[in-house]
Amino acid sequence: MKRELHDILCCPVCKGDLTLEVLEEDEREIITGSLTCAACNVVYPIEEGIPNLLPRNRDE
Repeated sequence: MKRELHDILCCPVCKGDLTLEVLEEDEREIITGSLTCAACNVVYPIEEGIPNLLPRNRDE
């Protein structure tokens, strides 16, 4: 995921701002990490450079 993409992303559940946590990054993109919505407390993983912004089932 390109770091600049964080500026335009929002939580798909509540449209709140997402906080970025980077675990692994190279010179071009974020490889692993997470995006967290403080408003609804949902965490979206970033794996292999791809943010997974699909809302999870609340029962999981």
